[in-house]
This record gives sequence, C-alpha cells and structure tokens, in this order.
Amino acid sequence: MSIPVSTTFNFEGHEIVEYKGVVRGIVVRSPTIVQGIMGGLKNIIGGKIGAYTEMCEQTRQDAYQHLLEHAEQLGANAVVGFRYDSSDLQDAATEVLCYGTAVVIKKV
Repeated sequence: MSIPVSTTFNFEGHEIVEYKGVVRGIVVRSPTIVQGIMGGLKNIIGGKIGAYTEMCEQTRQDAYQHLLEHAEQLGANAVVGFRYDSSDLQDAATEVLCYGTAVVIKKV
C-alpha cells in the first residue's frame, strides 16, 4: 500500500472523509564505532561529517517507515500535517520523531 504523505493538511483533488488520529514513528540511534571515530576526526579538522549525515538520514528513514506502518494499522490511506523533530539523548544518541494525522482520502 502506497500512502501519500503531505506537510499540508489536504491533497489537491481529494477530500478527507475520515480522521484516524495521530501517527508517529520514533527511532533512537547512536553512531557506530567507525562513525564515531570518523566523526571525531572530522570534528577536529572541520568539514562535513558524512558518517553522521548517513546515520541521521537512515534514522529519519526508519522513523518515516514506522509512521507509515502505524498509519496503515489504523486503516488510513494518507497522512497530513507531517513533521519531523529530533533531539539529543545523553552524549551520543539522537532521537528522531516524525508525526502527522492519519486520514482516509477519496478523489473528488
């Protein structure tokens, strides 16, 4: 099932016929040893920290997949009001949360 997701609160050419509720995906991740070493070296010399970028992108992707699974479990066929949020936990862990409202839409 392909679930469309929007940061807005509607879909052009569709109407929302049912609200299923808030859906979320959350992942907490810390860098691997290799990512930590590479990130530490880049921190010293400066520049883009590719190892951390990769870790953060994978974490966002995982959280997004969890959100889609949650929406599907509720019987939704779309998600509106989609947002990401993140925070640091302790010294080396990052939490990524994505959330939105699961809805049922139909073409008008």
